[in-house]
Amino acid sequence: MISIALNEWARLFLAKRGWLAIVAFSLVWIVFLMYVIAPAARYLSSPEMGGLIDLILGRMGSRTLSEWQSAEMGLYWMFSLFLLPFFTMVSAADQFASDKARGTMRFLVLRASRTQIFFGRFIGQYLIQLFVILVTFVSVIALIAYNAPENVAAALQEAPVVLVNLALVLLPYVALMALLSVFAKTARQATLLAIVGWIMLWFIISYVQSKFGPFPFLDWVLPGSQLTSLVRLAGWDTLSLAPIPVAHTVVLIVIGWFAMQRSDI
Repeated sequence: MISIALNEWARLFLAKRGWLAIVAFSLVWIVFLMYVIAPAARYLSSPEMGGLIDLILGRMGSRTLSEWQSAEMGLYWMFSLFLLPFFTMVSAADQFASDKARGTMRFLVLRASRTQIFFGRFIGQYLIQLFVILVTFVSVIALIAYNAPENVAAALQEAPVVLVNLALVLLPYVALMALLSVFAKTARQATLLAIVGWIMLWFIISYVQSKFGPFPFLDWVLPGSQLTSLVRLAGWDTLSLAPIPVAHTVVLIVIGWFAMQRSDI
């Protein structure tokens, strides 16, 4: 299982397609960092503008950016909560689809069980997402060190909360793509299934809630349903929502593992 997980890193760093994905993500993130987070942080440094944005966020029920010791870290937290899950759905979509389409999965099961392959690929992809979190976080720290070196220590104090929560947030998305990749023929199809399926379920749940509800448990059915509540919390209070992504992950992993055992390879 460990060798299968490590092979996911090899597929990323030793293959041309993997490097193209790395370069593409790096360029997008650099542009986002330099032209969104950096200007927004300078904009927030103005007392008048910062107060206006905090007022808007406060009315939306979100934790205001003034509560963060570093504006860059606060912006990174709010943006990454919604952007990194989307990147995960794209990057973790090809856990099994291409191998099944090419027929190479038949050779893999001769060397390892379906359970080992399923969980090995899942663990490998999750480790890649943790690496993405670490790289983006380091880039934000570098930005803070360049723009406001005096805020680096404060940002590092806030880092554990941000990193732990992002690791929990991305966990069910990797599990979701593991499940969908069992059924999909291509990575693109798995990504489309995830996006379209999420939207359709959201509409169905909203309709049921408005027509027959409220049913509180339905508010937490979809992966990422805790994100809007998460941005309202501060510090380690954010871990009060940790059971939600953990529960999503367990359910999706169990369904995905069962589907893997029954799938035609």
